[in-house]
Amino acid sequence: MLSIIPIPAFDDNYIWLLHNKRYAVVIDPGDARPVIETLKKLNLSLSAILITHHHWDHIDGVSALLAHQEASPPISVYAPQYESFNFKHTPLAEGDEISLPDIAQNFRVLWLPGHTLGHIAYVNDEYLFCGDTLFGAGCGRLFEGTPNQLLSSLNRLKSLNGDTKIFCTHEYTAKNIDFALTLEPDNANLIQRKMDVQTLRVQKLPSLPSTIKLERETNPFLRCGQATIIKNSQSKNNDELSVFTMLRTLRNHY
Repeated sequence: MLSIIPIPAFDDNYIWLLHNKRYAVVIDPGDARPVIETLKKLNLSLSAILITHHHWDHIDGVSALLAHQEASPPISVYAPQYESFNFKHTPLAEGDEISLPDIAQNFRVLWLPGHTLGHIAYVNDEYLFCGDTLFGAGCGRLFEGTPNQLLSSLNRLKSLNGDTKIFCTHEYTAKNIDFALTLEPDNANLIQRKMDVQTLRVQKLPSLPSTIKLERETNPFLRCGQATIIKNSQSKNNDELSVFTMLRTLRNHY
């Protein structure tokens, strides 16, 4: 049976670890130390590393993890073919599929430019590992891509099955909800989500995973056609891209 646990790293990162009590796979290990500690504590053998994009806080632990398990069975590393990396890996593009037999999981690859130009996500019928594209009640900053690219990427995720669990890589949900409430102060689902997240964070528990359904109901970046959001976005135009662009600008300064 598969378990998925967050390994906290840095100030607000999560390195997701998937395991079946014997083998483990990690997503975006920016820091090797807490991963190695967790592997030792749970007596797990690391069999694969999945990378969503090239930012340091998602890849800087890869080399140390490979060195740590050098004498064990080789670790498969997967990363986007659209970006460059200084470690050996299998490059992945839109539509590729990967098999992780040690944990009995298969994923297909989505190319989601926006946060970075080469950003990818890993998805199957149950889980979405989306790096820094989609956050709880928010989305990633535009470091390399255009607003149109990021909006298109988010709309692709929005169209996934509503029950799909979302595992993003930063604990930004509480602040994102506060921003969202400036746009939709009467959204009952959003108000409830704020209370739920407050309860979790007081207990030092993660606000994640989320679901596609919950994001459709509460994430302003997936709700750019809502009249209240259009009004409060201060956008001069009502089309989806103009509203989205304005929301991302407002959130940058929130």
